[in-house]
Amino acid sequence: MTPGEATSVLKSEAQRLGFMDARVARAEFLADQAPKLEAWLNQGFQGSMRYLENHFDKRLDPRLLVPGAQSVVSLAFNYFPEPSALEDEGRPRVARYAYGEDYHRVVKDRLFELLDALRTAVGLFEARCFVDSAPVMERAWAERSGLGWVGKNSLLLRKNTGSYFFLAELIVDYAFVPDAPVTDHCGTCTRCIDACPTQAIVAPQVVDSNRCISHATIELHGALPREMADALHPWVFGCDICQEVCPWNRHSTPHHEPAFAPGGWVEWSLDDWRSASTAAFQDAFGTSAAARTGLDRIQRNVEAAFGQSNPT
Repeated sequence: MTPGEATSVLKSEAQRLGFMDARVARAEFLADQAPKLEAWLNQGFQGSMRYLENHFDKRLDPRLLVPGAQSVVSLAFNYFPEPSALEDEGRPRVARYAYGEDYHRVVKDRLFELLDALRTAVGLFEARCFVDSAPVMERAWAERSGLGWVGKNSLLLRKNTGSYFFLAELIVDYAFVPDAPVTDHCGTCTRCIDACPTQAIVAPQVVDSNRCISHATIELHGALPREMADALHPWVFGCDICQEVCPWNRHSTPHHEPAFAPGGWVEWSLDDWRSASTAAFQDAFGTSAAARTGLDRIQRNVEAAFGQSNPT
């Protein structure tokens, strides 16, 4: 099988398994990203996510993760839900990506299926699967591969899709045919920057995690800074504001993944959020990404977003 034929198999199998698209970049050192990453870290924009300071070299060179790597395959997996009352600002809101089961497991399972199919068709090769779980600069690789472009909110955008999708990567020691990058289509639009209630997007494609609602509600331990607590309503886990205002997300279409259907928390009233026991929380959120944050921090967020001074 030629590399071109193998690349066709890669893309057709990815679509069969539910991925929106699969694109290829040549595995090499990300020279253009090194100064950007260093500057971002030096400014402390990683917030409490100190682990992002680790493995600097591995983040920039996939060949340190998979010796002999020749290709980085970037894939997109849709998570946009059907419109529902879950988007009502009168109730605690959860970022759309966490409605259903934890994407790390769901998407990685599909990646392993894809890898098995490729090895059957192409032959054995070394590879590793990644879904937001290792020092991989996924948006940089996705942009290089032409899967989309990095928008001003730092998320990957696709012209006819938007940004409500998970990114995943296969780093392999096989030379698939690389794809070409696409043009940035954000133009002069600054809606994401203008809409952020905490001014977390400090420059195009640069987010200060210390100001970000998603970081505060998911990663931050202890008490919330007063200025952050005042800005949360109605978000109690994550935030979709910079995606909701993006014109390209008018093209988002609902996913067809049963595992991403919302859990039992969809029936919760505000009082349920406030008074839930650990057992009730685990039953309602199950294996959702929100379960990792834990009940204590979720209820901290609920009180900040829906306290006496906030509308209910």
